[in-house]
Amino acid sequence: MNIKIRNFYYLIAGILAILFAISHAWNGQFAVLPTLDVRTISVGSRTILTYVWHIITVENLVFGIAFIFMSLQREQSKVRFAAWMIVSILISRLMVILGVTAFHDISALNDTLIDSIAIVIYVALIVLGTRMKKREYGD
Repeated sequence: MNIKIRNFYYLIAGILAILFAISHAWNGQFAVLPTLDVRTISVGSRTILTYVWHIITVENLVFGIAFIFMSLQREQSKVRFAAWMIVSILISRLMVILGVTAFHDISALNDTLIDSIAIVIYVALIVLGTRMKKREYGD
């Protein structure tokens, strides 16, 4: 079996997405979600917040696996649409993070800086991957 990486941008994006999934799960379980165990939040609300948190974790994991497989595809033009769809999801995610944060507490926008930078770098790698020409990844 001859496995050849045809798009290193997608490979790096995939590895980053898996690392994001791991860090998101870790942060959720040990830093963010335990703070929800206060008496003022109902069990139903805690449950919803927990599964919404982990939806993002799983989404990152699926994106990571997808990009790793996409990095191996011989015909990169066949996976370009999927890459652009993921970019649109990531940009939408960033807009929601920034918009909701600004709406509720504009001074908290500084707290979104690391996440925002990570998403921008992630999107930039994907966009660079979509711009590769056939001669760059061909045999």
